[in-house]
Amino acid sequence: MGAGVVQAAQAAGYHCLVLEKNSWGSGTSSKSSKLIHGGLRYLQSWEFSLVRESLRERTRLLSLAPQLVYGNWFYIPLYEGSRLRSWQLRAGLTLYWLLSGCRTDARFNVVPPAEWPELAGLKTAGLKKVYRYRDAQTDDAKLTSAVIQSAASLGAEVDSPAEVIAAESTPEGYRVLMKAASGERTVHCRFLVNAAGPWANQIARRITPAPGHLDVDLVQGTHLLLDRKISDRCFYLESPSDGRAVFVLPWYNTTLLGTTETGFDGDPDQVLPTAAERDYLLGILKHYFPDYDGRVCGEMAGLRVLPKAAEGFHHRSREVEFVENAHYLAIYGGKLTGYRATAEKVLERIEKKLGPASAGRRGDTRRLPLPPAKGQS
Repeated sequence: MGAGVVQAAQAAGYHCLVLEKNSWGSGTSSKSSKLIHGGLRYLQSWEFSLVRESLRERTRLLSLAPQLVYGNWFYIPLYEGSRLRSWQLRAGLTLYWLLSGCRTDARFNVVPPAEWPELAGLKTAGLKKVYRYRDAQTDDAKLTSAVIQSAASLGAEVDSPAEVIAAESTPEGYRVLMKAASGERTVHCRFLVNAAGPWANQIARRITPAPGHLDVDLVQGTHLLLDRKISDRCFYLESPSDGRAVFVLPWYNTTLLGTTETGFDGDPDQVLPTAAERDYLLGILKHYFPDYDGRVCGEMAGLRVLPKAAEGFHHRSREVEFVENAHYLAIYGGKLTGYRATAEKVLERIEKKLGPASAGRRGDTRRLPLPPAKGQS
């Protein structure tokens, strides 16, 4: 989210400095399912505005970053005993298409049974129907780097590795003590945005006076990399044990399998996949692709930020939330697909508090192209 905010604010004419503790996109931004999508499953929790916004952003990113964001077919098999019924899925896919603006290239369809044997070894015993629809994939780390490059090209200062050591409120904004490769230094800002994801409350505790925070749960999501690509297409599967959605995705020359949802209460710098998560994901893979013989060649775990609530992780809203005061705003939650839209919401709040930037607008993130960062392709 921080990359999107600095791009939007710099484009609006403000002078911005963004700090990243490690390398760009090394945290949650590179541990996602690497999808640019509306979030089909969020229709089940009635999050229509979130899905509509995400689908609009998907269309925009397909245009702005064609080298980094690309469409693909997603297959959803339904079996005897599947919790999701065919009529429910058809209704959901119809609504998904309507929310996308009824794009002719986004229509879903049913895969004829004659084509089932071509679905990369997908189990056909008990298979009743297979739907397919269009969504998009990305390299999340490269997309983050592209947004940072865009912000820098507009004049933003980008510093990595660098982090906030402490910050103190002043009448004009904040005095921030930061640490970078060159050592410690103090900078002054009129507005401080805390976009540290799972580290947001840690950063808030370094600020005087305390700016307030949101009570959250950190939820670990693990993905496995398998050494043999199952298919060039994507599969959206229902976990037979708990009904959760799990993806099987092509990822360069490997297969990406994920994700999990496991409560996490440790140090966000020490997030590792667990044996239980590996067993859970591999069990789902074996259930649907019984003859697949690829091996795990890598794994990754990241953290999602969800507001505390009584319901389980799977049912909580993915809408972004803010905590703010006169010169400060913290971002909690949000989705990779909606990073630009979230950044524009942050910018609106900054402009209300500071007024329009005196330098004048330098660009519009709705139209700024996002080529791969230098050295990446």
